[in-house]
Amino acid sequence: MNYQAAIFDMDGLLIDSEPLWQEAGRETLETFGHSLTAEQYHSSTGLRTEEWIEHWFHFFNIPMDLAPGAIKTIVQKAIEKIQSRGQLLPGAESIIDAFRQRDYRIGLATSSPMELVDVVLPKFRQGVSFDAIASAGQLPLGKPHPQVYLDCAALLDTHPLRCIAFEDSFNGMIAAKAARMKCIVVPSAGDFDAGKWNAADRKLRSLSEFNWQEIEKLH
Repeated sequence: MNYQAAIFDMDGLLIDSEPLWQEAGRETLETFGHSLTAEQYHSSTGLRTEEWIEHWFHFFNIPMDLAPGAIKTIVQKAIEKIQSRGQLLPGAESIIDAFRQRDYRIGLATSSPMELVDVVLPKFRQGVSFDAIASAGQLPLGKPHPQVYLDCAALLDTHPLRCIAFEDSFNGMIAAKAARMKCIVVPSAGDFDAGKWNAADRKLRSLSEFNWQEIEKLH
């Protein structure tokens, strides 16, 4: 297959923001008297904030009329934490450079709102850029629905079958596969050996492990 575009998730893949989102979510749920285990949190990674709140509010029987305020609180907390403490993950810049040097189009497909994208982009060194950015923030459905990936491919003027998606979450992987893209996953260390990643086309421990043999092994 002649691949033409590489599309990246953002949180937990390019930037080490998942612990900060987890902090924001935990702090917010604690105001309602509830807490999550690490396993519970990881089960909902990749959902948009409104879907994340809806899921856990139903689970804990928290009145849904309190959800809008909780959503606003989590997003604001996350933006503040990521702006002050968020760091790019190893390989985030070099992998974009590698695809750019081979004339790939580069896309970003994130569940996060554009306000957070605007905080993350300045953390990349000058010269690292994206040809298209798609956010699921205003879509009717977020990941695992494939729409954000389909939107990004359309913005890149590239057929989904010619796109390679990079993800760190299970919901993101399902979204990319549903969009009929090849998907290379970079799971968290504690989740790396889980059988759920068998649906991915390739699996890496870090973006810094990436080499072109990974592309050659895609079928």
